[in-house]
Amino acid sequence: MTLLERTAPVSPVPAGAGGGRPLKVLLTTDWWEPAVNGVVASVTTLRRQLEALGCDVRVLTLAPGLRSSCSGKVYRLGSVSASLFYASARIGTIHQRRILGAITRWKPDVVHSNCEFTTHVWARRIARDLDVPLLHTYHTIYEDYTHYYSPSRTMGRKAVAGFSRRLLERTDAVIAPTQKVAELLEGYRVSRPVHVIPTGLDLGRFRPAQTSAEATDAAALRASLDIGPRQKVLLSVSRLAKEKNLDQVIRDVAVADREDAVLVLVGDGPYREHLEDLVDELGLRHAVRFVGSVSPHEVPRWYRMADLFVSASRSETQGLTYIEALACGLPLLCRRDDSVAGVLVDGQTGYAVESTQEFGERLAALLDDDIALERMSHRALQHARRTCGAEAFGARVLDVYRGLRRERITRTSAPGARRPAAPLLSV
Repeated sequence: MTLLERTAPVSPVPAGAGGGRPLKVLLTTDWWEPAVNGVVASVTTLRRQLEALGCDVRVLTLAPGLRSSCSGKVYRLGSVSASLFYASARIGTIHQRRILGAITRWKPDVVHSNCEFTTHVWARRIARDLDVPLLHTYHTIYEDYTHYYSPSRTMGRKAVAGFSRRLLERTDAVIAPTQKVAELLEGYRVSRPVHVIPTGLDLGRFRPAQTSAEATDAAALRASLDIGPRQKVLLSVSRLAKEKNLDQVIRDVAVADREDAVLVLVGDGPYREHLEDLVDELGLRHAVRFVGSVSPHEVPRWYRMADLFVSASRSETQGLTYIEALACGLPLLCRRDDSVAGVLVDGQTGYAVESTQEFGERLAALLDDDIALERMSHRALQHARRTCGAEAFGARVLDVYRGLRRERITRTSAPGARRPAAPLLSV
């Protein structure tokens, strides 16, 4: 039976406390800046927090082309496009001995994988060759993406369950960003320890406007989209893909028919043309704005220009954009889903709705009562400050690293313990 462990808060003790050298951590991910998605946001936040706690952190990721490189503490493996399977995805090429040799000579103490494909293969290999713990964060609910790779949703789910179980059984432990993901993995019959650790957020970046310059900037963004000063902005920050269910958001806005509200979609993706056609079909050009992709550093500006955050997605693993919205003081108006449990406190930090009719009713209640909207905005901000800080995220993950290292040392020092196999990499 799967062990579901909700990791308790820990004190942020520096990794090198006690006079020892800094803990060496290798983070691996197929996605990295300038890509904008939940994996990149989570890994960059974790890296920053681990370094603040005294860890020596390096990142293994994929290069945007065939040439491998190393810049600072980021290794990029040469790769080729895999957009046939998923837009912007890439697959690493096989011969990467120079960079992988450098990593094995550096000798990380822990390898933490964050994607299930190319870099996970290398993460598993490096951890095995160096006989160090391998931790994996399960960021993506792949069964919600079956329309990309399987003609049958049922067959796709079975394939995902088998793939996930086989992959995770080769790790020492798993991090699930939410209880929803932990329960999903239990349903897949994953037997490795699963730690539920929500992704933390840099509350110094994601916050309401605090200066006159930031307030002026928010007003300028609204004006650039031809949004009037008395209109309310309903914001979505999301990849424009089928699984995000943005069709439903647009239809909800159409039925609500509020002249005082404008839906702003920040993000881009393969579904944009379909969504633009839907907006035209519904006669909503006056009420919907497509912003396109923005730099990760620019994202907080768009939250600050909005009044409400809206979503109908049921494919979220960590609801990171929901947390970002709360931290910027935006109440949530979302379809009910386990991924927002603990983030969306119904009636306090927003509303979880089940239907288009309920969406319209809740929207009207907020737009017609400025005091209620302001009160909910304040509660959203306070909830984010209490529960979503990046410091606790980094400390909890570091605590898992330490536990895995203690287990590995105990196991390898036991009488009759097997020594690690000879390295498979040419160094």
